Amino acid sequence: QLQLVESGGGLVQPGGSLTLSCVGSGFTLERYVISWFRQAPGKEREGLSCITWRGANTNYTDSMKGRFTISRDNTENTVYLQMTSLKPEDTAVYYCAAQWGPYSRLCPLTGTPEQFDYWGQGTQVTVSS
Repeated sequence: QLQLVESGGGLVQPGGSLTLSCVGSGFTLERYVISWFRQAPGKEREGLSCITWRGANTNYTDSMKGRFTISRDNTENTVYLQMTSLKPEDTAVYYCAAQWGPYSRLCPLTGTPEQFDYWGQGTQVTVSS
């Protein structure tokens, strides 16, 4: 089964850090643009960050700049989201999504679910003391 698998979520205290991973299961991520989203209870899905197929370009929602860093290791078939200075309002389920995009210089922070080829099942991040 072809899917994305997120991991790395958990409970962290305010001010702490977490690194989320997004792995391609059954397929190679290299030619895909990868985006990270999150959704908190009662709120709409929010785009956080994205990275182009070889990592040359990245994009961040303004509120995430300086706290979150996206990266990828295509040899490990993994995209990472390093999160620092976490706040209670960062509590949400975090998802990665893949969009076919070899040679693309752009990556999306928005879009309907149907505009992406694969979604992960999500990983819960809870920021609380």
